[in-house]
Amino acid sequence: MVEIVRTNDLVLIGFLQSLLENANIPVLVADMHMSALEGMIGVFPRRILVPEDHVAQARRLIRDAGLDSELRHA
Repeated sequence: MVEIVRTNDLVLIGFLQSLLENANIPVLVADMHMSALEGMIGVFPRRILVPEDHVAQARRLIRDAGLDSELRHA
């Protein structure tokens, strides 16, 4: 799995997860439970991970959605 986005923005997480899943790209949102444990104050960002063989397609979809600035650079 490759991290493509790291953010504290719950709306962005939900949007990206939906965007990728609708394109049949498997998505793992990591650190959701850690964020809940710290009281949702935003200390621990959540990470969106996709399988290595879907990274290029996922990055392309996120860029096409106008969210290039959210992508983690390799």
